[in-house]
Amino acid sequence: MRLSSSKHLTLLVLAAIILIAPFGFPSNFYYRIGSLIFVNGLAVTGLVILIGFAGQISLGHAGFAGIGAYACALAPQYLGLHPALAMLLGTALSAAIAWLIGRPILRLQGYYLAVATLGFGILVSMVLANEAPITGGPDGHEVPELGLRKLLETIGLDLSNAQFWYAFTGLFLLAGTWLALNLHDSPSGRALRALHDSEIAARTVGVDVTRYKLSAFVLSAVYASLSGSLLALMNKFITPDAAGFLHSIELVTMTVLGGAGSVPGAVAGAALLTMLPQVLTVLQDYEHMILGLIMMLVMIFMPSGLVPSLSRLLRGRT
Repeated sequence: MRLSSSKHLTLLVLAAIILIAPFGFPSNFYYRIGSLIFVNGLAVTGLVILIGFAGQISLGHAGFAGIGAYACALAPQYLGLHPALAMLLGTALSAAIAWLIGRPILRLQGYYLAVATLGFGILVSMVLANEAPITGGPDGHEVPELGLRKLLETIGLDLSNAQFWYAFTGLFLLAGTWLALNLHDSPSGRALRALHDSEIAARTVGVDVTRYKLSAFVLSAVYASLSGSLLALMNKFITPDAAGFLHSIELVTMTVLGGAGSVPGAVAGAALLTMLPQVLTVLQDYEHMILGLIMMLVMIFMPSGLVPSLSRLLRGRT
């Protein structure tokens, strides 16, 4: 009962923030930042399932974001698919690739697993950058509009409006958060958390460790692919940087900062690392130094992440 109430409270608070925040936005630029937070938050929620629930590390998840992004760019051009169907194709392709590579990769543990997933991310990024005749290479590729302009215009919405993308990506984040919270409370979620603590102990009590690790990897890849597709459709342009190593590290950093085992922490980590660079631009040459210092301080004084640490602090005062 308490877990269910906590789940509903989390969803209500997140929905309230999404609805109320625009009242304080002085310009459309803030809608853009909000949309980026939601897109990153979706990918990080997938990593919470993989890292926080199942205890498996991935340093190449931006590769799946790149697959989803380029599916929306290339499938309409070469296959004649509607962008929405292209998004679904990218999701299915990411899930299939995650299932294929996950079977051998997830036999590894620790830094061996980290290096293997890193290799996958680098491979995807190199393919997107080197296959210039198809992907546009390092210069990137245009992405067609979502294809809902006429439908949206009938109800008074503009597809190119930053407010639309704020609401659209916010709905995806709410759906992804709802799914992750339900997974956390389910028998599958308990099995994932069991193998996170000890694979040997989980196997002893009957948990199919291989199947659950692979399921978490595939599901997290789906989250990453959807985030990449949303980013591509929102920007109407995409480059191989979406699948790059730095983006993978950024996603993992957001996961750890917010709290690797916390679904609300995924949103908090994404918000912190998306907004801070914008806030710190006033410091010019010191921007990256201050950002790094803040991240170090959070990890030193809040090693379990922002949301779990603050939650324990609040409970201690009540």
